[in-house]
Amino acid sequence: MPAVIISVLVFLVTSAAWYGSKLHSPVHTAPTIVNNKKLKDRLREKAAIASQFCKTEQFNTQVCFLADMSIESGKERLFVYDMKRDTILSVGLVTHGSCNQNWLSGREYGNTEGCGCTSLGKYKIGNSYHGKFGLAYKLYGLDATNSNAYNRFVVLHSMQCVPENAVYPYPICQSNGCPAVSPSFLKSLTNIIESGNGPVLLWIFDQ
Repeated sequence: MPAVIISVLVFLVTSAAWYGSKLHSPVHTAPTIVNNKKLKDRLREKAAIASQFCKTEQFNTQVCFLADMSIESGKERLFVYDMKRDTILSVGLVTHGSCNQNWLSGREYGNTEGCGCTSLGKYKIGNSYHGKFGLAYKLYGLDATNSNAYNRFVVLHSMQCVPENAVYPYPICQSNGCPAVSPSFLKSLTNIIESGNGPVLLWIFDQ
């Protein structure tokens, strides 16, 4: 077998093993990416707006979820933010919608029924139920850009294909528009959602 083919096979096997290792061993603590000042400033700015919104709308005023879709999918981009202490509590990977393509390169956004895209905007996380992917939470779009989320069955749920830890430069799997996370990360989010401190705000944005 030519040396080039052997080298390619070794690379593929090694890459697959490395990626597979990231499917387990949950971390979800704030990673080095949060040391990025530009990102921290952006999250702080969003959290300040979210805090005022939560106070006005009688949402959970302690914690919100911020999903920054400008970040590559292989990096942690769903941030659990403590608005009282102005700090990040934990982070995790989250999918974006494929817009009904076999594989969407980059990100596209949409709000029409059947589009299969991520919808940007603020969401109220509603009641839980058990569906195709197990435990899931209904999402209610609160902006013009995500007003059809409920009718599109856009929900917060887990997917086995979402790794527990960052896999960048590799991407992660894509959804039909739902913000899907790893099973372990959903468990940690559930503790917050079910805390009884009012509905939790999920804000999906791109810069």
